[in-house]
Amino acid sequence: MKIAIVGAGVVGVSSAYELARAGHAVTVFERRSSVAEESSFAPGAVLGAGLLAPWAMPGAMAAPSLVGSGIRVRTRGATVAELRWLWNWRSAARAALRSSEPSPAMRALAKLAQFSQQCFLETTEALELDLERSQGALVLLQDEQGAAPLRAAVTALRDAGTALHEIGAEAARHIEPGLAEAERLTIALHLPQAEAANCRQFTSALRQAAQRLGVVFEFQAEVARLSPSSARMALHLQGETQPRPFDAAVLCTGAHTARLAEPLGLHLGLVALWGSSLTAPLREDAAAPQGVVIDVARQVTIARLGQRVRVAGGAELGQSDGTPHPATVRQLHEALDAWFPGSTQRAGMQLWRGARPMRPGGLPALGASGVPGLWLNLGHGGYGWSLASGCARLLSEMLSGQTCAWAASELAHFSAAKA
Repeated sequence: MKIAIVGAGVVGVSSAYELARAGHAVTVFERRSSVAEESSFAPGAVLGAGLLAPWAMPGAMAAPSLVGSGIRVRTRGATVAELRWLWNWRSAARAALRSSEPSPAMRALAKLAQFSQQCFLETTEALELDLERSQGALVLLQDEQGAAPLRAAVTALRDAGTALHEIGAEAARHIEPGLAEAERLTIALHLPQAEAANCRQFTSALRQAAQRLGVVFEFQAEVARLSPSSARMALHLQGETQPRPFDAAVLCTGAHTARLAEPLGLHLGLVALWGSSLTAPLREDAAAPQGVVIDVARQVTIARLGQRVRVAGGAELGQSDGTPHPATVRQLHEALDAWFPGSTQRAGMQLWRGARPMRPGGLPALGASGVPGLWLNLGHGGYGWSLASGCARLLSEMLSGQTCAWAASELAHFSAAKA
C-alpha cells in the first residue's frame, strides 16, 4: 500500500518504520524542519513504568490535581472545552479510585505498555542503537496510605506480566544510593525491567533506519486538509494546487489533530495538557539517580540519561506564552533537590515545555478512524514515548490485515469512538 503519515514525532516515525518493514511505501509529512521537534523533543524519559507514570490515565495515580482540593493543574488562558475536559478527567479518576480492582481499560493499557516495551527492546537490539539510557525504576511513597490508591494499577501491571516488587526504604536506597536520607521514605515499588531512554535520540536514529527501508520524509510540509475518495485518502498540502493521493493516511498529529479530523466528523476530545522538563549535566555520579525515580507526591519523574539527568512533570492547560509556569519550574527543582541534592550542574541546564495530547479517558486512539482510508495513532498523553513502538507495531499489523494475537480482545478500548 501507498501510505501517508502526518506527523514526525516518535509515534509518526515509529509508525513509518514498522509500516516500511511490512513492505508498504511510506511518505511522512511534517510541518517542522526535522523529526521530534515538538512533543518528542525532551519529554519524560521513562519507559516500562506503565500505569505508575504520572498522568497515565484517570485513577491510575492518585494526586491532588486529580481528586482533591489542592489544585495542581495550572490553567493560564484555558478554554471552556479544556476546563470541561479537566472536569471529566477528575470525575473518571474519582470513579476509578472507588474500586480496588482495575477497570478493563486500565488492564488494556497495562498490556499495551508491556507489549510496547518489548517492541522497543526488539527494535533497539535489531538496529544496534546506542542510546542514552538507564535501567530500573523506583516509585517512591512516603507512607502506606500513599500506596493504597495505586493498588488497582499495580494489579493490572502484574497481570500484564510486569515485574513489580514492594520494597522498604533501606532496599530502595540500596538500589538508588544517591537518595537523600533526609527525605521521608517508607516504601517503594521497584520495577527492575523499566528504564529510561532519550526519546529524541531514538526518533532520529529510527528516522535513518526508516529511510534505509525507503521511507520518504517531507519536512516543512503542512497538510491543510484531508479528503476521502473511494476508500482512499488525498492530502492537500499548503502551497500545492493538486492533492496527493494515497491508499491510506495515518494521523500521528497529537495536539494538532482537531483541524484535520473535525472537518471529517471526528471529534476525539483531545486537549494539550502541557508538561515541562529540565535536563541538567551530571555533577557527581554517586549523588545522582542510577535509573528512574518517580515521586508520587509531586507527580515528577527523575531519570538518568548517560551523563545527564532529566526531571519531568507539571500539568498546565492553556497555551499562555509558551513558557513553563514558574510554579512548575519550582516543582521540578524541588523534586531534584529533595531526592538528589548536589547531583547536577546548574550551568548548561535545559528547560523545555511540550504538549501531552490527551483524551478524557486517558486512552490513545489507535486503528481505523471510521472515515474510509483514514487511520489514527494519537492521543497517548504522557505515554507517547512509552507506547510508540507497540502502537506502531499494532497499527502496521492492522493495516496489513493481520490478526493481533494478544490484542484481538483489547483493541476496542483504543477505537476513535472511545474517549
